[in-house]
Amino acid sequence: MRRRYPVRPFVAASAAVVRDGRVLLAARGQAPMRGIYTLPGGQVEPGETLAEAALRELHEEVGVVAEVVAGLTPLEVIERDAQGAVLHHFVIHPHAARWLSGEPTTGPEALDLRWVTPDEARALPTTRGLHAVIAQALAAMDRSGVGDVVGDAAGDATGGEA
Repeated sequence: MRRRYPVRPFVAASAAVVRDGRVLLAARGQAPMRGIYTLPGGQVEPGETLAEAALRELHEEVGVVAEVVAGLTPLEVIERDAQGAVLHHFVIHPHAARWLSGEPTTGPEALDLRWVTPDEARALPTTRGLHAVIAQALAAMDRSGVGDVVGDAAGDATGGEA
């Protein structure tokens, strides 16, 4: 299916992988938003759950294995062209996930990879709404008792847009 000027929204899933209180971010390797930091993720395939898609994409894109701890608030990305026609429309369902194994590696879908704190993420060019997702993921990890949480994550639950 065509991603530009779609006839319907695309459903995608992503993983906010937490390791030692830091979240893994990837600089996108493909358009749209090449070079902008976001969570590893991608399109949901037929027959996959949202969580399965998030974990598959995580492993395919960056070589990391994780387990989902919680589903987070979905995001909608709608971009319009100069005439107002829908250029892109994605519904992205992020998940908080605990790192299990694998060191992240760059590739065609990820130009750069970084484990970051919420403050470090604020210094990067990021996708809209990412800071709120990071805060939700760290809060979910804290509530679940899995992993440690750093700094101001819980206090930034409303998050800003990047």
